[in-house]
Formats: sequence, C-alpha cells, structure tokens
Amino acid sequence: MSDESINPTPTTLQDDQPGFEDTEPATSSMEDFYQLFQKLLRITLLLTGIIFISVWIFYSLNIALNYLIGACTGVVYLKLLARDVEQLGSEKNSLSKNRFALFIGLMVIATQWHDLHVLPIFLGFLTYKATLIVYTVQTAFIPDS
Repeated sequence: MSDESINPTPTTLQDDQPGFEDTEPATSSMEDFYQLFQKLLRITLLLTGIIFISVWIFYSLNIALNYLIGACTGVVYLKLLARDVEQLGSEKNSLSKNRFALFIGLMVIATQWHDLHVLPIFLGFLTYKATLIVYTVQTAFIPDS
C-alpha cells in the first residue's frame, strides 16, 4: 500500500470551477425576478399616490394630473423594461430600444399640448427611478425585507 492520499477528482469542468456548488435552477431565479418586479411595482404605485396627493395639496390639481400622466408612463416604461429583461437570454441577446419611444413621445406631446406642463410630467416619469433608490436603500439597511 502506498501512503498517497486519494483525493476525489472532479467529474466535469463545471464541478472544478468555484461558484457552481450551489447553482439553483433557472425557474427559481425567474421567480425571484417576478417577486422583485412585483415589489418594485408596488413601491412605484405607493410613491405615485403619495407624491400625487402631495402635489395636489401644495400646488394644484392640474399640476398633480400632469405628474400622474408622467408617473403612469413611467409605470408602463417599467413594465416594458421588465418584459425586455425577462426575455433576455432565452429569446434575445440585448435589450430593446423601443421603450425609449414611449418617453420621447410623451415629451413631444407635453411640449405641443398647451395644457400640459413638461416638468411635472418629466418628474412623474422619473418616479420609477425613485423606486429604485428606495429599494436599494431598503435592501442596504433592512436586508431581510
């Protein structure tokens, strides 16, 4: 008998690489994606409601409705972005640029229609960005949520 120790050899190249020990199936990651999207959508709608009521109280109903137009467009943009990300990898290799047409069309309409105000619509559209900031801060300070 020899004194050499018998070490198990990896059976595949994937087993030899670090990070593949706890690989989960793709369905679990898609479920995480859907949960994340639902959470972002809820936060966006909550922020939209709070900001809409605040703008209505401190400014006017007209400005608040302009904000709401932008915020609703931002929600549609977020849904289009989520659909693009969902298809990434399985059906597509890159994100589509078509959703930018939604924002550009909104800004063109806002500048041409005399009853609309560009700034509240633009800030309403950016509500989904505020959602991302809230989510990031929330996960940084409350990691279990």
